[in-house]
Amino acid sequence: MKRIEKLIKSAQDVLKFAYAPYSKFKVGAAILTKKGKIYTGANIENVSYGLSICAERIALYKALVDGAKDFSAIAIYTPTKNFTYPCGACRQVLAEFNPNIYVLLINQKGAIKQFTLSQLLSFPFLKRHLK
Repeated sequence: MKRIEKLIKSAQDVLKFAYAPYSKFKVGAAILTKKGKIYTGANIENVSYGLSICAERIALYKALVDGAKDFSAIAIYTPTKNFTYPCGACRQVLAEFNPNIYVLLINQKGAIKQFTLSQLLSFPFLKRHLK
């Protein structure tokens, strides 16, 4: 199986671990390192909504605690008719590591839309702004 196909399947498979009892809106994500390793995440809600965390950040954080920092693509799957784009917080966090990461959006029919993160987040706040 090709890397991108495996990435998409991983995002779809991890959806079963989403915890969304309040919104009923489940998201699966999988991030691909430049070395070919895949890390997955599913959204986790909390009754105090501000404590919820998106699938994209869970996948990224799992990769980071494993020592990975070079990412080439992220797949985001939702079992919905429309495509679900990453929220602003996820876009900003992803930009910290690769502002040009490929973002693949997958809907319930398996249709795919592809963007670079820089197309979705025009002016991220980056480390160079701290200088």
